[in-house]
Amino acid sequence: MKFLKTFLRDEQGQDVVEYTLLLAFVCLASAALFIGAGGSINAIWTTANGILSNANKAAS
Repeated sequence: MKFLKTFLRDEQGQDVVEYTLLLAFVCLASAALFIGAGGSINAIWTTANGILSNANKAAS
């Protein structure tokens, strides 16, 4: 019984769990940000590619 009381009062692993949850939240937020920015980056890349293609045609 004493072991169970000591085990329930022990808080050594609490910090590890909190930091793990915080890291998981940061990873999920970063993934959502990158997925959301993917469309914008694609649009910028397409526009730049079109401008370079037109410049190449004009130079030829």
